[in-house]
Amino acid sequence: MLFNSIEFLIFFPIVTILFYLLPHKHRWILLLGASCFFYMWFIPKYIFILLVTIAIDYTAGILIERWQSNARQQKLCLIASIISTCLVLFVFKYLNFCSANLVALAQHFGWQHPAKALSIILPIGLSFHTFQSLSYVIEVYKGNQKAEHHFGYYSLYVMFYPQLVTGPIERPQNLLRQLHEEKALNYDNIANGLRLILFGLFLKMVVADNLGSYVDRVYAAPETFSSLDILLSMVFYAVQIYCDFFGYSSIALGCALAMGFTLIDNFRSPYMAESIQEFWRRWHISLSTWFRDYLYIPLGGNRVSIPRWVLNTLIVFTVCGIWHGANWTFVVWGFAHGLLLVLERPLRNVHLFDRVQSPTGRTFIRALNIVKTFIIVTLLWSIFRAPSFAQLSDLFTALFHNGLMPHTLHINLATGIALASFLALDILIRNSRFDQWCGQQKTPLRWTLYAFMIFAIIVLSSVEQYPFIYFQF
Repeated sequence: MLFNSIEFLIFFPIVTILFYLLPHKHRWILLLGASCFFYMWFIPKYIFILLVTIAIDYTAGILIERWQSNARQQKLCLIASIISTCLVLFVFKYLNFCSANLVALAQHFGWQHPAKALSIILPIGLSFHTFQSLSYVIEVYKGNQKAEHHFGYYSLYVMFYPQLVTGPIERPQNLLRQLHEEKALNYDNIANGLRLILFGLFLKMVVADNLGSYVDRVYAAPETFSSLDILLSMVFYAVQIYCDFFGYSSIALGCALAMGFTLIDNFRSPYMAESIQEFWRRWHISLSTWFRDYLYIPLGGNRVSIPRWVLNTLIVFTVCGIWHGANWTFVVWGFAHGLLLVLERPLRNVHLFDRVQSPTGRTFIRALNIVKTFIIVTLLWSIFRAPSFAQLSDLFTALFHNGLMPHTLHINLATGIALASFLALDILIRNSRFDQWCGQQKTPLRWTLYAFMIFAIIVLSSVEQYPFIYFQF
């Protein structure tokens, strides 16, 4: 079920109202049933794949806790759980990709390697709930989380509908604990939750979808557009993917908060970052911290020699790229971010900022760093967006050869208003969150903003409805 659908407009208030009407001991049944219904709205049979990973890691958690006195058995159980859960992800997301590459490699050397692609569709959100399930087993193994013996509550931890499909990727210490707590009806939670939902719908339906229409036309046939059109499409895609994913995360946080549950903030104005390192502290925070805690630190983190640190960084970001999709473009995108992080390290010792004393000079340097980082990130998004390297090559060939002729695409009023509104809001709520910032404003300003967003959603929403970009991951 899509957050930006009529069905969800009916689903959300019914589930929230029933949640508060039911006694605490029965609420988990409602939420689990609602989450199953929400997920089965897409492709019903794929819920059984989700149940397989749930059963594996639920059992593994109990066994790991039971074998506390036997470190070897605990470790074997952890490894078995990780392999089994990742195997499910591999079959549905990477098997055809690996098979196709083996065929290509065999053909290059003149070998015979017949292989047929499996006719399977990637279950929506499989990468997200796989990582959430794995974090539970790892935390139980590390002794940071007690094993959940109630199968219903553990299933709800993995399937909690607000963040089931596209995150944020929660840790058991945060979400599983809250699922057991009794939640009382609270006006502030309801108000802030609705603010986040409205903000998320605005970002998705007004900003992201309007920009997406422009981006799709350019990327489909870049040779027919001017260099300026292509440059704009790159910038627009950077904004589109941010507003699309940020919009989903905001709606997810809002739906959970309306019932009293607090999820991790997934974004903190990433395009205000002054470096690639800071960008990853602000972008998709639940994923970047997942890789930090469960891959980067176990590899040794930065408490190793410089060559080993370089290797650790490149491994983490290459895996991050692979996590996003079974395509070499994602691998290169991830590796490129890792390489840029490595190259930034020696530059951190150049304290140009410290040498400038005037506030104006410091502001100028900060602005330059923000622009520099945005340009780099935007160029890398073009690799992320391109379906193949051939199409990426066509895009850059057209960029450098088509010339700055007059626009062949026109930016309509809705797109212009959407872009201007997004820029203003993103600057205003930097290092904050929309519901918190909004709650601090005077009543006339708040209600003017609500009215503008509702009007924009009704009148300025894109004619073309796009699925959330991160559904494919």
